[in-house]
Amino acid sequence: MKKTGKILALLLAAVMICGLFAACGGSSTTTTTTTTTGGDSAATPAPANNSTASTTPADTTAPADTTPADTAADGTLPRDQTVYWGGLQWGVINSWNPLGNTHNNWIIQQRNLGARELMFESPYMYDFMTGDLIPLLADGDYSWNSDMTELSYSLKPVAKWNDGTPVTSADVVATWKVAEQVGALVYSTYSAYIEDVVADGDLGVIVKAKVNDEGKAVNTLMILDYLVGYYILQENWLNAVVARNNGSANDVLSDFGEDVAYSGPYGPYFADDQKIVAVRNDSYWGQDASMWGSLPVPKYVCHAIYADNNAVATAFEAGQIDVSQSFISNVQKLWEEKGLPVSTYYDDAPYGVCLTMPTAWYNMNIPVLAENVALRKAIALAVDYDAIIANAMTNQSPSFASVPRSVMNPTDGEQALYDHDAVKDLQWAGNDIEGATALLDEAGLIDTDGDGWREWNGEKISLNACCPNGWTDWQAAMEIVASAGKNIGVDISTSFPESSIYQTVYIQPDQTEYDIFMWSPSTAAPSNPYNRCVQFLGLDYVGMQNNNMGNFGQYVNEEADALIKEIPQTTDEARLKEIYTELTRIYLTEVPSFSLMYRPAVFCTWNESVWTNYPAGDDGRGIPPAILSEGWGVAGLYELELVG
Repeated sequence: MKKTGKILALLLAAVMICGLFAACGGSSTTTTTTTTTGGDSAATPAPANNSTASTTPADTTAPADTTPADTAADGTLPRDQTVYWGGLQWGVINSWNPLGNTHNNWIIQQRNLGARELMFESPYMYDFMTGDLIPLLADGDYSWNSDMTELSYSLKPVAKWNDGTPVTSADVVATWKVAEQVGALVYSTYSAYIEDVVADGDLGVIVKAKVNDEGKAVNTLMILDYLVGYYILQENWLNAVVARNNGSANDVLSDFGEDVAYSGPYGPYFADDQKIVAVRNDSYWGQDASMWGSLPVPKYVCHAIYADNNAVATAFEAGQIDVSQSFISNVQKLWEEKGLPVSTYYDDAPYGVCLTMPTAWYNMNIPVLAENVALRKAIALAVDYDAIIANAMTNQSPSFASVPRSVMNPTDGEQALYDHDAVKDLQWAGNDIEGATALLDEAGLIDTDGDGWREWNGEKISLNACCPNGWTDWQAAMEIVASAGKNIGVDISTSFPESSIYQTVYIQPDQTEYDIFMWSPSTAAPSNPYNRCVQFLGLDYVGMQNNNMGNFGQYVNEEADALIKEIPQTTDEARLKEIYTELTRIYLTEVPSFSLMYRPAVFCTWNESVWTNYPAGDDGRGIPPAILSEGWGVAGLYELELVG
């Protein structure tokens, strides 16, 4: 929000608080939201230990304060103690269990921009603005041994689980061992890089790297990702969940986890098909002076479940959501034209930090795509990216003319890692119908029967372009991809399955239902841009079942893979630049996928009707726009202030 209008907006916010919420008026009115089921997401029933209402809290081992006494008779949460999120959770949760592939993304999200630290915690928090690893459960910095094959760190002596027992190195070891036993994601992600995780006394941890034939660590970068991207879980709880499921991996991974132990500031309170609520643990160890020195400000955190971006936007404008990660087109109109108390991390476009590139991936199991580079590149050349940026993104993205495409995100640090001039001739800015047509004609992909559509092997080339339903900016982008096909004689239709269906289908490597589909590569992590290169061009994920990690189109290039594997072993900056330049050359030549836009990793739009003092790019605090939960972004919860 423009700072010049903030005083007026805050005065408006004070009026909104008194008029809309019980915090000022003393009554227990509820606010109505538009959700998937059409219910009232502000009204919170009595606590539950699963999706069925109950009178007991979800975590029976938690301190007594996790059954709050300050909810109204109708179950309404006190508005002046509750922060509401939107745009992170699009369906009913299936567990509180962080071992499983849980659909509880708002609370349990690992990797990404660093793990979400609301309920479970990782050793370090990632700051994607600086690249720093900031100690959380860890006590101080990590260190490597002389040959960089072992990484060591210690745990904070004050760190405790919600049942009051200490977090120890035995918990760290058990997390790794049980993950290995049941095939949990943390193990499958890092087992290629980590040989073992062992205790060094009660609080010391040693992460032993896997080594190659030369005795060097296979990949030190991915070990740093492990430190910020995955949770430490309690040994006692892990043993209990394995025992009650008789050691069955599938049963352990699908266990609801209603009794799960957690070290973070919030614990389970309620979940149904309209909302998920967590409540602050007022005995949280992090209020110790060695960590935050206080509890997070809001007592409750809640995510309402909405049908789509438009529903989120409506609720956000009404002040029913405080933190929106959902894309809002022309967000600046909320304060410029509507005068709402809305702010973003930056005052001007793109309003957030562009770290990722939503990408159209070609399914290389489709013969016409796998065998025709000219077709892949022609479609990419024909797409009008400026129209995507102007319409789908409402200019919340730099253009490909200003930031030429590569394997890098648009940040200055990554852009400096490759030679722009060396690949200049391979670049395209889009809407090049003439160039795309020439490519197809030269490749012999022509219209032989005069129906206006090109053929291959005697059959009309027909493709679909897909993304999740309700993701309005992505849907608009894919419509523009389909229009590009029409302009060059390639029949591309759009298909928008529901998000829950889409995410369970596109990750199968032999899936042929989707021809061109949208997903984003890794945003920011200590391992990038290396890890993004793996996702675009590497072989690590080729053939992997339930692959939600990368190379979704299953592109195979041995030369690219060899270059990628050289990156973690290379400390010479000049050689690294050569490698990244060559990987960009391969990517722009082979076009196994093509990015459609640059996008803020998270949008972090704040409604200051109730809460204020959100992180901003010019406030000097250095808290990233990470939705008050991811990595170092969770620091923002400790500095919120009520309006008025």
